[in-house]
Amino acid sequence: MLARRTLLKASAALPAALAAPAIGQTTRRISFLTWNIIDQEPLIRGWIASFQRANPGAEVEWLDKKGPELPAFYQTQLAAGTPPDVINTQGALWMEYAANGVLMDMTPRLAAEADVKNRFNANYLSNWTLGGKNWMLPFYITKTLLFYNKTMFQRAGLSGPPQSFDEILAHAGKMAQGDATGFLTLNFDWLYWPLFAMNGVNLLTPDLKRPAFNTPKAIEVVEKLARASESGAINKISWTGRWVEPNGAFATGNVGMLHAHSPAYFFIRGQGNWVNGETLGVAHAPGNYSTPNSHGLGVSQGSRNPDLAWAFVKHVTANEQANQLATQRRILTGNTAVDEALLASLRTADPLVHDVLKTQIEHTDKMVGNWPLPQDARVKDAFWPELQSALLGRKSARQALADAERRVGRELSRG
Repeated sequence: MLARRTLLKASAALPAALAAPAIGQTTRRISFLTWNIIDQEPLIRGWIASFQRANPGAEVEWLDKKGPELPAFYQTQLAAGTPPDVINTQGALWMEYAANGVLMDMTPRLAAEADVKNRFNANYLSNWTLGGKNWMLPFYITKTLLFYNKTMFQRAGLSGPPQSFDEILAHAGKMAQGDATGFLTLNFDWLYWPLFAMNGVNLLTPDLKRPAFNTPKAIEVVEKLARASESGAINKISWTGRWVEPNGAFATGNVGMLHAHSPAYFFIRGQGNWVNGETLGVAHAPGNYSTPNSHGLGVSQGSRNPDLAWAFVKHVTANEQANQLATQRRILTGNTAVDEALLASLRTADPLVHDVLKTQIEHTDKMVGNWPLPQDARVKDAFWPELQSALLGRKSARQALADAERRVGRELSRG
């Protein structure tokens, strides 16, 4: 999963644009850095070929790095003054880059090309806004939802998915028998935050300057989660695992509910031979809250061919290319027309995938855990260990939240 690193403030050292090419030299080069999608090589090579045909003299170099490797690679290239022209990032990593001046501000270009801006779901597009400016465009989009094991629900006498936080815990308790547990959640990148949002708990004040989570209600929520974890209603892998462990546990068919983002479906379907439309349910979390964990495309401020890089981003996110990505990976792109077409085709071709992906464009006004904070990684690293200690019974909820409040406040004060 994401490897968070503090970005070197190397933007000031980035070189100026190259001098004008020699007479007769027409080649313009850009590089495209992607986040672990080497499996889509034929598709991306096709995008590059079609872009080069439409832009004579242009050359695109494709670089792909695994998640833990990409931030370090990009940071190294920034320090060397040779950043990839177009970069694909996941989650909130882009905010650190934007705040340090190493991403190009796309706001003027989107204002000048309304047709490009309007191709995207507005709520997803706004997830890449910081300081009133847009720094990236959607590449492919995901947010959390609730998967549930219908067989375990029926066995426990449950007629449908929970409609409140307390019902999540009650449902989980009814399914926790023997080796079975009732609930799992992914915990990285604030993916668990809907559990707090549905209880009215805010991480920060509206101006994002001070902690707001250390309240009696938050203490109550953490205490309930800790008790449910101790009893087995909540599987403790929720608080110790990352991606493979919780998804793998749910895929065994021995856990009642999984709170995760949509790509988890393909993982559990690949490992769980019990997964089909009759046994796997799909629902929104109570209150329709979700946390996005999408991939975006940005242009490095140090690009030597920013206009060409911008043209390539537009090319990749245009209907034809976005449709190819959506169809091959069965994933939504943030391009509204493309996503609607994919869902229409899946309604009969693969109803379960349709139901999973449909949740991704519903209630997009209820996305949480996506605060526009340049120091997002530092705030998360200050908050999560304290919360984890409480959830695993190592600290009281009251003490853990007080300690987290001090640590988060310190990070916010650093700006």
